[in-house]
Amino acid sequence: MTQDTQISDRIAQDLKDRLAKEGEHLQVKDVNGEHVGTVDHMEGADQLKLTKNDSTDGQHYYVQLSQVESMDEVAVYLNVTRDEILK
Repeated sequence: MTQDTQISDRIAQDLKDRLAKEGEHLQVKDVNGEHVGTVDHMEGADQLKLTKNDSTDGQHYYVQLSQVESMDEVAVYLNVTRDEILK
């Protein structure tokens, strides 16, 4: 198992635990700190589904765990720009 895989697995488990425990949706911020959306739930083992209520076009968007840099009690922080997620 590579270090990147271990990090992704840890982030996925942390997110699952947080969503199950708190029931609150975490904000998603891009590499520049811009708001991208709000986590709806984990979709499969390797991506986050964002709420459509928070998108400008009413669509669900997905974030690959490989695009997640870190997270805290408030938000998930990405290593890509908002435009890369919302394309």
